[in-house]
Amino acid sequence: MSPAVFAHGHLRLYLLSLLGERSMHGYELIQALADRFGGTYVPSAGTIYPRLAKLEEEGLVTKTADGRKTVYAITDAGRAELAGRESDLDGIESELTDSVRRLADEVRSSVDDAMRSLRADLAAAAREARGEAKAERVERVDDARMRSRGRLHEAESAVNEFRFELRSELRQLAAEGRLESSVVDLLRTGLTSLRREVIGAARNGS
Repeated sequence: MSPAVFAHGHLRLYLLSLLGERSMHGYELIQALADRFGGTYVPSAGTIYPRLAKLEEEGLVTKTADGRKTVYAITDAGRAELAGRESDLDGIESELTDSVRRLADEVRSSVDDAMRSLRADLAAAAREARGEAKAERVERVDDARMRSRGRLHEAESAVNEFRFELRSELRQLAAEGRLESSVVDLLRTGLTSLRREVIGAARNGS
């Protein structure tokens, strides 16, 4: 459990409330939590199953085999505990709203940092290309600089347009609660690959 997401004991109660809606197996509970956080927080199996075991020991849930899966269901004692802690659940829901907003802000910050890094790498690649052109063809320095500056301006314009459109779309996804951590991972991987391709193209003169 991440303390930044759930306070002590709150994940246990929240799992019980999810089972109060319907019976689920472990993966479904993990997915249900991920959905509530719009993919910004996905608990591990090592976080969920020990708490389910504790709930079973306390007689608040039962588990039954359904093929290769284990299905967890709330008991009457579990429903009684939920009824007695309704105010606590309301407080947890409020905390989760704050956590989702905070995690979404962190995602946006990560995306902004990646875009700034990409822009700096493109500018550095353009400067390196200008330096190589100067060393190889002294008599064409001025012409090479003019072309490089023009291309740098085009590259920066493309980066700015990409940044604006992507940032707008990511903010919309975050507002809808649909911005998943896999999207951020894909963005980081894609930007790293793009940076390498740009630098490789500049160095090879292609």
